[in-house]
Amino acid sequence: MAAIPDDPATWATAFFDRLTRPDELFDLFDALPGIYLYVKDVESRFVRANQVVCDVVGAKSPAALVGKTDFDFFPPAIAAQYVAEDRRVIAADKPLANQVWLVPGNDGLPRLYLCNKIPLHDKSGGVAGLAGVKRPFEHSAGKVEGYSRLLNVVAFVTERYRENIEVGDLAERAGLSVSQLQREFSRHFGITPTNYVREVRIGMARYLLETSDKSVSQIALDCGFYDQSHFNHHFKTLTGLTPLKYRQRFRTA
Repeated sequence: MAAIPDDPATWATAFFDRLTRPDELFDLFDALPGIYLYVKDVESRFVRANQVVCDVVGAKSPAALVGKTDFDFFPPAIAAQYVAEDRRVIAADKPLANQVWLVPGNDGLPRLYLCNKIPLHDKSGGVAGLAGVKRPFEHSAGKVEGYSRLLNVVAFVTERYRENIEVGDLAERAGLSVSQLQREFSRHFGITPTNYVREVRIGMARYLLETSDKSVSQIALDCGFYDQSHFNHHFKTLTGLTPLKYRQRFRTA
């Protein structure tokens, strides 16, 4: 067995410096279902991402992401949130841990994820960009007190978002009062139960606008909105685009 290096940190750094392509390490993350991993520069342009990210944004391969930003793949209001968070990490030069995001899956249904981001430094010590990872929230459920009773709420919304859902219905599923549910849901997920239902519905509407030929009015009904005007208002508030503008811009070929 080889001797232990006198200076392990320097030895480890030298090891990575010898690699022709350190980014090959990303290939390992393609084998982890549901885990998002990406690297961006200080302008929030993608340098590398794993295949999970590509599948969600519709890129054919990691190479197709290089040089692009979230604005190339997401509605303006949503992309702006992602980029604003990137800028906070870069400006503060500090990691950002366990931020809760609703992230769409391949079926379009938004699910709760925990996001961690770290600044990356160049050899002069300046911030050169950042790296981020998103993992399903349930992977950390055992560490979050009270999460199990909220799991019933999340599952209920996932299954019944098309129907009329009252906060009282959600509180009953969790075995909590309405005020208790409001507090616990907001504390764990950073969003109110009402807004969570709305964002799940809008997420599914985005998916249907991209992938189906259904009319906007039919999509509104299919996603639990009581009329098209109500749907249009909430859709534009969350995405920055009307449903028709969204379909024109993001419709898959």
